[in-house]
This record gives sequence, structure tokens and C-alpha cells, in this order.
Amino acid sequence: MIALRAAIVAAFLTTPAFAQATLPDGTALYRDNCASCHGADLKGQPDWMSPLPDGRRRAPPHDASGHTWHHSDEQLLRIIRDGLGAIAPGYESDMPVFGETLSDAEIMSILGFIKQGWPERERRYQQER
Repeated sequence: MIALRAAIVAAFLTTPAFAQATLPDGTALYRDNCASCHGADLKGQPDWMSPLPDGRRRAPPHDASGHTWHHSDEQLLRIIRDGLGAIAPGYESDMPVFGETLSDAEIMSILGFIKQGWPERERRYQQER
């Protein structure tokens, strides 16, 4: 059901009938909701792969140097909307849940902004997930 929902949102956002003017601004949404941790330049926090004393990790980069492109749109939508525990039960993260703050369309717009910076190879890989 979640996969179908993500596919419908993604398909709707890419149809020519969905006018550009009605798209949420992924750049502004990223800046307002994500950049404080993941960086305005998508570089994430320094030393993001090393665990903190509590076992949690710093915010990873969203550029090609990170692992965001390893996840499907469905997984990324669920992580942002419902938290990392939605795809990795029991995993604790400092990342807030955005399900009550952002709509699915806004989340997909943020993902669109993030993907713009990926090289073609990473975009193709992620599309096949």
C-alpha cells in the first residue's frame, strides 16, 4: 500500500498536467527543514559515519558521497515522513519525523531537489531501487 501511494505521488508529480507553478518548492523546503542538519550544500555533518557516544549517528550527506541514493523513493518518503524506524525497526535517530509537518508531495519535492545534485550514475541506480 505504501509503495502504491509513493508511486502515485511520484507519477503525479512528473505528469505534464501537473503545472510547475503548483509544485512545492523543494529547494526552499529543504532549506527550511533539512539544511540545518544535512547542510545547505547537502554535505551532511562532519564524521557522519562514526557513531556518537549514544550509538546514534550524525546527519549523513545527501550528495553522491552519502547513501541516500541507495534507497528507493518509497523508503526515503517513509524515513522522512515516519522516521528511520519505519524501515529499520528499533533503529534510533535524532532525525525528527516530518509526517505532521510536510505532505507527501512536499517530501517528494525535497527528494527532487536532492536528486538534482546526483551524478547520472547515482540517479539511475536509485530509480531502479
